This record gives sequence, C-alpha cells and structure tokens, in this order.
Amino acid sequence: MPIGNVYVIAAIAIVGGGLFGFDISSMSAILGTTQYKCYFNQGPPTTDPSQCLGPRANVQGGITASMAGGSWLAALCSGFISDIFGRKKAIMLGAIIWVIGSIIVSASQNIGMLIVGRIINGFCVGICSAQVPVYISELAPPSKRGRLVGAQQWAITWGILIMFYISYGCSFINGTAAFRLPWALQMIPAILLFIGMCFLPESPRWLARKDRWEDCHAVLTLVHGKGDPNSPFVAKELQDIKDMCEFERNNADASFLELFKPNMINRTHIGVFTQIWSQLTGMNVMMYYITYVFAMAGLTGNNLLVSSSIQYVINVVMTIPALLYVDRWGRRPTLLVGALLMMTWMFANGGLLKSYGHYAGPQGVNNTPEASWSISGPPSKAVIACSYLFVASYAPTWGPVSWIYPPELYPLRIRGKAVALSTSANWAFNFALGYFVPPAFVNIKWETYILFGVFLFAMFVHVYFAFPETAGKTLEEVESMFTDPLGPKYIGTIPWKTKIVTQKALLLERGEFDEEKAAQFGHEEDAERSASESREQNVKA
Repeated sequence: MPIGNVYVIAAIAIVGGGLFGFDISSMSAILGTTQYKCYFNQGPPTTDPSQCLGPRANVQGGITASMAGGSWLAALCSGFISDIFGRKKAIMLGAIIWVIGSIIVSASQNIGMLIVGRIINGFCVGICSAQVPVYISELAPPSKRGRLVGAQQWAITWGILIMFYISYGCSFINGTAAFRLPWALQMIPAILLFIGMCFLPESPRWLARKDRWEDCHAVLTLVHGKGDPNSPFVAKELQDIKDMCEFERNNADASFLELFKPNMINRTHIGVFTQIWSQLTGMNVMMYYITYVFAMAGLTGNNLLVSSSIQYVINVVMTIPALLYVDRWGRRPTLLVGALLMMTWMFANGGLLKSYGHYAGPQGVNNTPEASWSISGPPSKAVIACSYLFVASYAPTWGPVSWIYPPELYPLRIRGKAVALSTSANWAFNFALGYFVPPAFVNIKWETYILFGVFLFAMFVHVYFAFPETAGKTLEEVESMFTDPLGPKYIGTIPWKTKIVTQKALLLERGEFDEEKAAQFGHEEDAERSASESREQNVKA
C-alpha cells in the first residue's frame, strides 16, 4: 500500500534535492584542505604540504563546474524520461546514477577521473532537481504546494550542512581518506531515496496523461481524500484534471518546440529566467567558494572552516520561514524583497573590499591565488557579516521560490519538459559561474561582488514587470490565468496586478467551496468563474 500522507511523500522525494547539497559542501569544505591540495597539486613540486597549491584556478573551476555540466544535460533529458516512465521512476533512476558517480569520485586517482565522477553525479542532480518539484507539485494540494515544493530547497540546505561537518571531521584524517571518505558517504542518502520511493504513489496527473484514470482516482483518494473516493475535493481535482487533459489532447502534442510558440513563449521565458536569476544572485558562489572569501577576510585553519559552516546553519534556519509562510507571502513579493536585500549586501561587500582592502599578490592569501584580495580589522568583520546577511536574505526568498515557481507555470502536457528546460538553464549558469568565479577572484577581484550586485538589480526590475502571482491557485487555474481572456484572473501583460488566492484553495480542500462563500471572502471573481463555466457547459450540452 503506497504512502498517502503528502508530508511524508515530500519528505522522501526531497532527498533528491539533498544530494545537490551534499555535492556543494563536499567540494567547498574539501578544496581548501592540505590533503586535497597535495593530492591534486598542479603547482611546483614540494615536500612541504603547506606549500601545495592544489589545482590551478581554471582547473578547480572546471572540477567544480563539471557536476553542473552533467546536471544541465540530464535536466534537459529528464523531461523525456519523466513523461515516458513517470515522475517516480525518473527520480529512482537518478538515485542509481548518484551511487555510480559517488563510487567513481571516491576512487579518483587523478583530476580527470574526479571530473568524470562529478559529471555522472550531475546526471542524478539534473534529473532529481527537475522532476522532484514536478512530482510534488502534481501531488500537493494548492494551499500546501509552495511549502512542500519549497522543502526541496530546505533539503538542499540540510545536505550542505550535514556534508560540510562530515567533511570537516574527515579533514583531521591524514592521507587521501580525508576526502575519499566523505565522497563515499554521499551514497547513503541516494540508497535511502531509492528505497523510500518504492513506497510512494505515482503522480496522479501523469497517470491521467497515460489514461490510467482508475489509478489516478485511487492516488487522489489516497493523498487528498483520506480514503474517501467521494470526497468533494477529490471529485473537483479529478474533474479539473480530466478537463485539462481533454483540452490538451484537442489542441497539441507535447514537444520542446511548443515551449517557443507565441502562446507559450512568455511562460517559457519566466520559468527559464527564474532559474537563471537564482544562479546570478551569486548564492552558489558563496556556497562553493566561501573559504576563498573568508580567507581574504583573514581567517585561517579551523577558524576558516568553522566560520564558513555558520553560513550553512543560517541557510537551514532561514529557509524555515519560507516553508511556513511562502503561500501567504506569495511568489512575487518574496522574490522582489530577496533581490533587493541581496543587492544591498553584494554592493556593501564590494565597497568594503575596494575601500579597505589591498591586492594580496599573485600567490594570494595563504598560498591561495583565488584569495587575491586581503582585508583586515573591523572592515573584514563587516565583510563576514554581510556574507552571512546575504545568505539569510537568499534562504527564505529565491532559494525555495526558484523551485516552487516554474512547475506552477505550465500545462500538464508539457510540464515535465518545461521544468526540465528551466532547470537546465539553472545548471548551465551554475556551470558557467562555477568555472568563472575562481579566475574572477584572481583577475577582477572585488569587482566580482559589484557584478553580482548589478545582476540583482536587473532581476528585481525583471520580476516586477514580468512575473505573475501563482500562490494559492490550482495548477489548472494558473493555466486559465495565462490562456483564457474571459477568465477573471486573466493577466494578459499585467503581471503586477495579479493577486494571491488562498481562501478558495482552502475551501476546495475542505470540500466546502461554493459561490456564496467565495463572495463572502471577497472573491466574487471566483463566483463569476463558476457561473461562466456553468454557461459554457450548458452551451456544450
């Protein structure tokens, strides 16, 4: 008997997101250690471990970015895999791939083998990061969808935190086991994910797409009806899914090309830029290369690693408010506030480094060329504080919403492929930034912060003028918002006029929705919508 509790379903599925978090800190916590630098050293040969420089800046960028490169390719393919075999089996396939990649990474004999293993790990992350949000969004009720899909970001933050402390503990081991052991331990959550997915139901909307209506009804009854097949909410959801499937079959077949047609290009650009902007915030730079930033601020040894770990704790804790309130806050305000705050901290860090810092020479701070700028005294503490505040601003805003938002935008027939495309954009820019940032710290130094500040200003403007509100609406209502000119929530080209809808979703979920209650809560447009649908049904009859 599959598990029917939607919170348990989400808790198991989001382990796929946690794997990405494991990868981030398995690199960030290790790349500054003596064991890693000496084993993969590309600097002058030396018998003094403290003089090992590790991989060159561009090579380290390639090692870090290789996982994102694999993720980009897999995210693109994941739509096909998910549409053919189902959301559940796609995630299970990702778990198997992760175990294979982790074996190769932990056994790496040279940089080439390490890169190959990370590319294979990236295949898993690409599949899971694209399809876990789709899977959860297609199972979750509207009033909980943001919270449950956003939990993927929370899983990422937990993965980062847990793996960082595992890697930190292993850094005291002499020899290559200092990095091989944590890389091998990454297999454990993937194995647990595979086993857990065996007990979860398939997406009801995918089942409907395959004409498996009895199975679809059974899953809706299990997850939303508490075992009652006659639940009003189950009946409403099933009818909405049937109507949408019928509409889609009468209009077009799903393909990537459809995403670029005039009636879909706006949504495609919104979903893709949600993920692109998420990377251009600079957050993953903070995750991957925070040890470089704090080395510039004068931290060394254990102080450097422990201080770096504080941001991971902040990341976990500050994601919680978003999980609790993102469906009340809405998507637009959350993204706008996040961009504004992060822009402030990026410009502040750039200004501090320029005004109070100085060039540290070609060898950088502590023989780390990427730590090319040195700052000390109270300004260095301000840089550390702004870095923490940056993470605290990202965690409840762009972190979860960048995963919540794209699956809500698209119709069922192309949701898997559309989210795959938007997620592939995430990984393309993750790859570019992972590769670009180490040389950027070497060559343009403090201006790197200014560059990200400019990106944050641009995303604030873009979100305000182009991103509509989807909070509280069923997936079918979001579709109507984009496509039905007669619909009461149709936005046309005015995204900033869209509103958060929560009461209707709650009433539907309880089976208590009717026109009078909708009007009572100030949603007369819902009553108008119901009346319009009734008229259309009469015309069809």
